[in-house]
Amino acid sequence: MTGSSNEDLLDLIQHDSFQYFIDHRQPGNGLIPDSTEPHSPCSIAAVGFALSCYPVAVERSWMTRAAARKLVLGTLRFFLMADQSGATDGVGYKGFFYHFLDLRTGRRAGNCELSTIDTALLVAGMLTCAQYFSGEHREEAEIRTAANAIYDSVDWRWAQHGGAGISMGWKPERGFQRASWVGYNEALIMYALALGSASHPPTSNVYAHWLSGYRWKRIYELAYVYAGPMFIHQFSHVWIDFLGIHDAYMAEKGIDYFENSRRATYVQYEYARRNPRGFEGYQAKCWGLTATHGPGPAAQKRKGKLLRFAGYAARGAPFGPDDGTMAPWASLASLPFAPELVVPTLRHLVEETENPRNDFGFYASFNPSFHAKRGDAGWASPWHYGLHQGPIVLMLENYRNGLIWRLMRDCAPLVRGLRRAGFHGGWLDHAC
Repeated sequence: MTGSSNEDLLDLIQHDSFQYFIDHRQPGNGLIPDSTEPHSPCSIAAVGFALSCYPVAVERSWMTRAAARKLVLGTLRFFLMADQSGATDGVGYKGFFYHFLDLRTGRRAGNCELSTIDTALLVAGMLTCAQYFSGEHREEAEIRTAANAIYDSVDWRWAQHGGAGISMGWKPERGFQRASWVGYNEALIMYALALGSASHPPTSNVYAHWLSGYRWKRIYELAYVYAGPMFIHQFSHVWIDFLGIHDAYMAEKGIDYFENSRRATYVQYEYARRNPRGFEGYQAKCWGLTATHGPGPAAQKRKGKLLRFAGYAARGAPFGPDDGTMAPWASLASLPFAPELVVPTLRHLVEETENPRNDFGFYASFNPSFHAKRGDAGWASPWHYGLHQGPIVLMLENYRNGLIWRLMRDCAPLVRGLRRAGFHGGWLDHAC
């Protein structure tokens, strides 16, 4: 790909990243595996990303509108008819769904929780499809009806469990998890969708509780709402165009969440450029710390120093955790925020690194500092993950033409939720 134009590179990266969802979609129920690792269960969040990607696929001519309709309908019909009894081997309860499902049967996998955030990501994908498939064809009408019915069934008030915030999850064996979603993280999209509910909204103080956990920091002369892993600054932005709209907190700080994510991107870039811990590969064109899988648990000695490597961890900059593991998707999904940083990084990843592209785009993660044997190029993940592939497709599309943002600006529940959270300004003042 040396010498290819930026547009050609974006075309190829988007298409290859999307192919994960086509090659691994379960026929019939539309469920998407969490990863390519053998025996991986379905991740309902990965399903939400896949649903959001189908409109991109149609617009990019990767599939026909009719083919995409059928894929979306198969998925929506499964969730609409799913067992919502709360049984230990069911599919969900109170409109929420278990985090992981068996790909074949669609029932709860293992001992996982009923996940509030993953249900929100799933529903966001459904509402995206409801916005895109707006025609008179009977299948498009059914898509809209099913997506809105599933969204309306989610009981956000129940998920508060009498508290100020929304609980992270529930298990039939033990009830609610103690922790709730508070402070800046990936759940901003969840609170917007919850507040937009016309059937089961949370209490009116829920968003103030969420804001109470924010941490405003100044790092490398940049002040922003801090979160170390990059995905936190990206996930909600897949569906919400935050440019020019403000809640009470951001209005007081004089920036919006788009600018906040731009600053977080610059912090990641600067951290890699400075490379204070001396990891191999870190530089101005190679960066990206986020929640991902690494080569551990393991330890290796380098220059008399013991380095410890994690498996799955929510890696972040600049305060860690950091073991030298980078994730290409963490940088690529920041393309809308800082193209001047991401485009050179994209080219470096394609043309110069020891970790070349493969069937589904870039490796999920790699670590040049971990060496299985002397002289090797380092470790690279053998698996791909739906939660990595989706943001690449969708944020690159938002950068190129704003497709998902434009669709969701007309999504009545999302608009209602943002307004109830106190957002104002920009496009929101003129929305439906």
